[in-house]
Amino acid sequence: MNFIFFSPNYPNYCTEFCFHLKNSGVNVLGISDVDYYLLNEKLQYSLTEYIKVDRLEDYDEVLRAVGYYTHKYGKIDRFESLNEHWLELDAHIRTDFNIFGTKLDFISNLKQKSKMEKFFKKSGVESIRSITKFDRAKAKKFIAKIGGYPVVVKPNIGVGANMTYKIANESELEHFLHTKPPEVEFIMQEHIDGVLQTYDGLVNKDGEILFAASHEFPHSIMESVNAGNHFSYYCLKEVSGEIEEAGRKIIHTYGIRERFFHLEFFKSNRDGNIIALEVNMRPPGSWMTDAINYTYDIDIYELWANMVVNNQVEGPFVGKYYTGFASHKNHLPYAHGHEEIMQRYHHEIVHHFSIEDVQSQSRGNYAYQFRSKDFDEVKRIEAFIHAVENKVEVYA
Repeated sequence: MNFIFFSPNYPNYCTEFCFHLKNSGVNVLGISDVDYYLLNEKLQYSLTEYIKVDRLEDYDEVLRAVGYYTHKYGKIDRFESLNEHWLELDAHIRTDFNIFGTKLDFISNLKQKSKMEKFFKKSGVESIRSITKFDRAKAKKFIAKIGGYPVVVKPNIGVGANMTYKIANESELEHFLHTKPPEVEFIMQEHIDGVLQTYDGLVNKDGEILFAASHEFPHSIMESVNAGNHFSYYCLKEVSGEIEEAGRKIIHTYGIRERFFHLEFFKSNRDGNIIALEVNMRPPGSWMTDAINYTYDIDIYELWANMVVNNQVEGPFVGKYYTGFASHKNHLPYAHGHEEIMQRYHHEIVHHFSIEDVQSQSRGNYAYQFRSKDFDEVKRIEAFIHAVENKVEVYA
């Protein structure tokens, strides 16, 4: 199998995907914009060959690199980045070279939040009500229709919580309409008072879900970005039946094949309903792939490579721990420093490291992963890490 991995050096976990492809007998052919000697040793070992381009955004340059690999190695079986940012480029290359996977004619359904809503409705899963291409009059009509403020506005195409705002009244609406970037298409959604939960896993070429896990976010990601609040999540030992049912319906409706998936839902605090938020056909970020490994005592990177090569993975998979993630942000006065955290929870902490600057605004500057068979213990560790001096309230 000839597998071109686009930008294999970023995000960092791409090294693990490449490594397990290599160990499965795959020719892993890299394309990125950094010098080969700057790649880590494990990634260098994993790549059969590597081409540096000047700009990853230069499609003609990438096209020539793929053409070279095709001439040298024969038909390319896969082209993948596992990165939301490159979804369209991935699909463009697959279309031009007739490579297996999502093509250009479908990619907007995975990028535009407004189109996701149509798939949610088709699958029979409740979704957040929304509008796009709104002016002042259309926005006010929508707000009246859903019962009033607050509402949430975000880019119709975008990753994470960047440029995502909660609008609580008419003056905030006016401010947004006057200051929003004119080149960005925004979507306005009803605000859901609920807990964010995910459905993450692997679906093979036949549309069979081979593995699934679920994460829960106790605090608002939007407030983590906009207000500088804490960021944390838990990888759960089991996927709830309601998340499993909704997730399977959406994956089936999309008809996605041989992908990692990361679906986001709200569980309403008002009535407990599961409400679909968005779909991402990539591995979950923020160390969640590693959280899955710590929770299930598996190697999800190896499972993914086995699915790509053999269309199957060995199971069953049973969650053994709850895994938590909590981080420190440099601007907050924490009650407990790194040494104290490590000394108190050295048995429970399984990983700790600094976070890349590009993600630090939302995810924090230094993060910890920890696990326990007791969910309450994981919550206590998260509270200890996030405790601040003088009992300053920082949660969303």
